[in-house]
Amino acid sequence: MPRLIKDGAVCEDGWLGPDPATAPDATDRICTLEQWQALADKGGSAVQLEPGDDPAAIYDALDDLALVAINFPAFTDGRGFSYARDLRERGYRGELRAVGHFIRDQMSYLGRVGFNAFQPTDDSGLDAALASLGDFSESYQAAIDQPEPLFRRRC
Repeated sequence: MPRLIKDGAVCEDGWLGPDPATAPDATDRICTLEQWQALADKGGSAVQLEPGDDPAAIYDALDDLALVAINFPAFTDGRGFSYARDLRERGYRGELRAVGHFIRDQMSYLGRVGFNAFQPTDDSGLDAALASLGDFSESYQAAIDQPEPLFRRRC
């Protein structure tokens, strides 16, 4: 069973990855956006957004989603950062998972924009990756994880 980092701990993944060839009725499978849109009952479902997908397609169902996975096909593709921030600002409180080819150096920033789960392509270095979430003890800028900038917190 694949492993990931979720809420600050390494754990087993209970979700099956998206499969465009599988019917989107399984409750333990992450759906592609197209499959998710075809679901009659979206309660407790999971969807994976790809670069180029419009996150607005899921805005009306944010309270129904158990998991939103955002795929990073390459560590140089930063659209997932914007998708995550946008979903958190719109009130999504469920699991927000970064999936794919991001690098350990990006994990602190991924957490700042709202990701609380991380599933890299290679799960062999999860313990070291977990440690990188604490690389910085303080942030100057406001973000999803700390809405107040440092100068306001010092007053």
